[in-house]
Amino acid sequence: MSLEMIFVLIMVVAMLGGLLLEVARPDMVVFSVLVIFLISGLLTPEEALKGFSNQGMLTIALLFILAGAVQKSGLIDQMMKVWLNKSKSLKGSMIRFYVPTALLSGFLNNTPIVVTFTPIIKKWCEERNIAPSKFLIPLSYVTILGGTITLMGTSTNLVVHGMLLDFGLEGFSIFQLAVVGIPITLAGLVYLFTIGYKLLPEHKGFSAKVKQDSKEYIAEMTVESSFPHINQTVQQAGLRELKGLYLIEIIRGKERISPVRSTTSIQAQDRLIFTGLISTIADLQKTRGLTLETGTDLELDDLKNGTSQLIEAVVSHQSSLLSKSIKQSQFRSKFDAGVIAVHRNNERIKSKVGDIVLKPGDALLLLAGPDFIDKYHESHDFYVVSTMVTPKTLNRNLTKGWFSIILLMLMITTVTLGLLSMFKAMALAVFLLLLTKIISAEEAKRYVQFHVLLLIASSFGVGAAMTKTGLAEWIAEGLIHVGQPFGLIALLVLIYLVTNIFTELITNSAAAVLMIPIGLEIAESMNLDPMGFAVIIAIAASASFITPIGYQTNLIVYGPGGYKFIDYVKVGTPLSIIVMIISVFIVNNVWF
Repeated sequence: MSLEMIFVLIMVVAMLGGLLLEVARPDMVVFSVLVIFLISGLLTPEEALKGFSNQGMLTIALLFILAGAVQKSGLIDQMMKVWLNKSKSLKGSMIRFYVPTALLSGFLNNTPIVVTFTPIIKKWCEERNIAPSKFLIPLSYVTILGGTITLMGTSTNLVVHGMLLDFGLEGFSIFQLAVVGIPITLAGLVYLFTIGYKLLPEHKGFSAKVKQDSKEYIAEMTVESSFPHINQTVQQAGLRELKGLYLIEIIRGKERISPVRSTTSIQAQDRLIFTGLISTIADLQKTRGLTLETGTDLELDDLKNGTSQLIEAVVSHQSSLLSKSIKQSQFRSKFDAGVIAVHRNNERIKSKVGDIVLKPGDALLLLAGPDFIDKYHESHDFYVVSTMVTPKTLNRNLTKGWFSIILLMLMITTVTLGLLSMFKAMALAVFLLLLTKIISAEEAKRYVQFHVLLLIASSFGVGAAMTKTGLAEWIAEGLIHVGQPFGLIALLVLIYLVTNIFTELITNSAAAVLMIPIGLEIAESMNLDPMGFAVIIAIAASASFITPIGYQTNLIVYGPGGYKFIDYVKVGTPLSIIVMIISVFIVNNVWF
């Protein structure tokens, strides 16, 4: 090994460690490594920036906009609600819901699909007294499987496609991956309807658990006329920096003030609603003029009113709230919402709400004010996974919705017939959406997940460094040395496993970008069709079932389903093995 190869290997291992330990957002970790390669002279500016002009990466950006326009109308979720409610039996409902969801995931980004359908499933389960945990992990898994059916089904497929084009190869056709994608999706559905369903836990959802134990989360105090801070602000009254407690709402006659700001004044007979460590409220009782309402019949749902609502949200991987306490992030003013409770690994974090440092996958129960919806839509900090009462200004336009769906179908048709490439068809579709004012330029910008694009583009640079220094070739030779004596199938299994381990521990796109140069080196060394290795890597990079952190959709349902890490291991491991066996068998027979 040369010094350059050793340097790149050390940086790649450090990058994997940084991603695994969540030292920063994934896109910033990978981008930092790319900058080091650039500054050290290992990569030229052209080589380092090549990923930012990659066709696959730019296609993903356009796909975000098109998918956002389709989701905006709300047509799909309304149709799925009606479709789901028509079913009579439990298994019948699963089949009715998950088969169309799998097909839909082949053509739309699966993250918004899971965000949209999670509250629909939760509400449906609550109405029938069924544990949502029986349905939410399958929702995530089905969208992952469905995404393997087409080229546009997941960003991973488009990334691999873009890399193949960069290496001078042909790339995938729109339905080429369906040869593997359809069989693994069907096998996955059968598994989830039978064995998987029995392995799934029966947990109450996060918000249901909080509502059941309302008295552990909220307490009420009345302001007597003897309170020394009447007509002073919350800040002046010393109710802002309380030990373990958080003033979430003030009830003043028929008026309800929430979220409570530091400038809100305190008046006699106000009912102060606190959340946090309710056990510490005894300290507040010592304050003259504050009386604890021990017999209060206030429930969590009573906090809602015409302007505020209870919202359940999940902190995302790319959130700006990570590694900060809720107080430091100025959550209340930033989102017009107060945090009632935070759950992690299906357990409530028992500390002062303001002092909790958030991590990806944390489930938040929020009391949201009237400005929350607008502020949330401008943010990628978390996913809202409960039904929101949207103001009239956000009413859906059915004509625009149908136009977006028809445009998507026409685009798929032109790509399938070979009239346009995927990138050209996407560009044309987005141009028409802007031209017809179905979406505005501002909305288009909001739909693009720039953190995902930065992660992918930076990963391309890291992959280029591995190829340029010969590290990819060295790793490829090592894998051949280990796997070849046992036959081609053993080598395919080895490549699948390495890619799959990467995707479970880091991210799917980064795993694909790191493994494609290695896979292509193996194909060249053994004089085999590179497309077979590209397919096996694309499928393995998407098939993240064993951990909640490997894929965004797994993270989204983590809190709302009340899951523990072990639940993913129990349900996901058999599915991962099934998908691997089918994928390796088909690739070996079709491409080799």
